[in-house]
Order: sequence, then structure tokens, then C-alpha cells
Amino acid sequence: MNIAKKLAAVALLTASLVVTGCGQGQIGCVDVNKVMEEAPRVKALMSEAETKVTEAQQKFQQDVAAKPDMSEEDAAKLQADFQRKLTGINQAYASQIQNRMNVVIEELSREKNLDVVIANPADQKILFQGGIDVTDDVIKKMQ
Repeated sequence: MNIAKKLAAVALLTASLVVTGCGQGQIGCVDVNKVMEEAPRVKALMSEAETKVTEAQQKFQQDVAAKPDMSEEDAAKLQADFQRKLTGINQAYASQIQNRMNVVIEELSREKNLDVVIANPADQKILFQGGIDVTDDVIKKMQ
């Protein structure tokens, strides 16, 4: 399970936040990858998710070991249940991280009077000139 990649993908897809209002067209940008790597709250949630995944894997292995003569149908059901549990864990934690990041970005956009905040990862720049980088501010607020 590469939860970090899944969380980063979810974050990249939804991190762009448009704030309504008139003004001078202030654009903010955030390197979501850097936030995912450095924000204390993200690290804590990812660690918690990894623990849950490990626990689920151990339970799955125990269930398999407890029934060495299970039918293929039962084995397939057990595997499907395990996959659903992993998907649920990943989605729950990705959602928590994304929701928190959106709240922080929205707060920062108001504080800094930004009209738009876009995802601008270092390895896939969208905004090359201008704009206000709020990445470090997002990291600080993601406590």
C-alpha cells in the first residue's frame, strides 16, 4: 500500500480552491507535495493510517492462517473484505487530510486577500511567475 501516493493524488486533484470576491486578482499557490511531506498533522495522520493498515494486514493473515483448508470461495470473500477495509482506511484518512488542508487554504486565502489559490507542485509548475506562495503557511497551520 502506498498511501502517501494516493493521498498526494487526492490532494493534488482537490487542492485548488477558488475564493469568491473582487479585488486585484491576487493569486496564491501551494506546493501540495511539500505540504504532504512536511506538515506535522499530515505526518501524524499518515502514521495513524499506516498503523491501521498494518493491523488490518495482520488480522487478514491471522484469519487466513486460522483456516488453512478454506474453500476458494471463502478465500475470495476474505480477500475482498480485506481490500474493502484497506480502501475504507485509505479513503477515510485521505478525506481527513484533504478537508483539513482545504480549511487551512481557505483561512489563508482570506487572511492574505487571495482571490484564487492553486496547486503548484515543484515538479509540475503551473504558475511560474507572480503569485504568493502560501506553502510554508499551510504547513505551519497544519499542526
